[in-house]
Amino acid sequence: MSSGPPSGSSDQTRLIHAGSHPQPLSRTVGPPVQKGSTVLLPDAASLYDEDSCVTYGRAGLAAQNALKAALAAMEGAVGVSLYPSGLSAISGALLAVLRAGDEVLVVDSIYKPVRRFCDEVLARFGVAVTYYDPLQPPADLVSGASPSTRLILMESPGSLTFEVQDVSQIAELARARGILTAIDNTWGAGFLFRPLEHGVDLSLQALTKYVGGHSDVFMGSAAARDPALVRKLDDGVHHLGWSVSGEDAYLMLRGLRTLPTRLAAQGAAGLEVAAWLKGQPEVLEVLHPALPGAQGHELWARDYKGACGLFGFTLRPAPQAAVDGFLDALQVFGLGFSWGGFESLAIWCDPQLRRRSFARDLRGPLMRLHIGLEAPEDLIADLRRGLDAYAALLP
Repeated sequence: MSSGPPSGSSDQTRLIHAGSHPQPLSRTVGPPVQKGSTVLLPDAASLYDEDSCVTYGRAGLAAQNALKAALAAMEGAVGVSLYPSGLSAISGALLAVLRAGDEVLVVDSIYKPVRRFCDEVLARFGVAVTYYDPLQPPADLVSGASPSTRLILMESPGSLTFEVQDVSQIAELARARGILTAIDNTWGAGFLFRPLEHGVDLSLQALTKYVGGHSDVFMGSAAARDPALVRKLDDGVHHLGWSVSGEDAYLMLRGLRTLPTRLAAQGAAGLEVAAWLKGQPEVLEVLHPALPGAQGHELWARDYKGACGLFGFTLRPAPQAAVDGFLDALQVFGLGFSWGGFESLAIWCDPQLRRRSFARDLRGPLMRLHIGLEAPEDLIADLRRGLDAYAALLP
């Protein structure tokens, strides 16, 4: 590798190369954030040695590598691939393992943008997509798979309606038939639930949510234990040209360090709010798997070591004006999509349920809450404010 311009070079040349050979970096608690597309290699033999060294910055440098190593340790994975969003982590993982003629079984409660990708992209490339009821028994699900079924895609708890699947049994039965399994594990954040330890092949999550923790950076991850799958994921990222910046990787790594503390606080506050909602006259049902008596509570208690702050609840039937009135009366909860940050959020969910194949009789409007780091008593008072506005418009 060149050691710099030879003596006697012009001022112009010396200016270009000045400072490009710094002293070794001081050690800090976080990795350096390297900005670079070009990677300077030590010798000519390394120019095309892609197996043992990074030859281009898109593959990731210090911060990206540190984040992947930390995520792999948390998930119990052999390797982790990074993507520019949670959706791209799921779509990228599916593209890495599926081909024309394959079928994928997708849980009907999957995140809406993933459903759109399946219907509008996978189908266009000759991959058949079949949706299944999240409450279907695992044995029926796997035994009903066709010879062309390549992958079962789960999300547990399910988006918006929070059904819990028996992930371990689905993974075990699928493996016996040579079918891969993948799960969107954003609710568990790779910390509350470790899918790879339950036999799942691909653990996927939107790092945007709880790992980032501050609602200000996008990223997703896919983790695997099988070295062959790790290579497929890495190849998929390389072939499609995805990359994440060093700054974003640094922010994700910073969020990861405080993930257990934030999850514990938000999970406890979420359960306190959920228990309070269960006793309110305007509320029909609270959809929170960590709440005793809720659907899937036994599976949650068996598999999870805690809860996050995301859950839903249904209200007594009322006109649309009452739903709007509930949301508009809130002063502490923000009205917005996404979740996992420090702030509490609320949305009305019914419009997102219309494309589902298996209708669930919720009996009234479905609301979703994300519990942030505000004081639970202030969140409860805010919800009571909203419920008062809702009750004023009940038939």
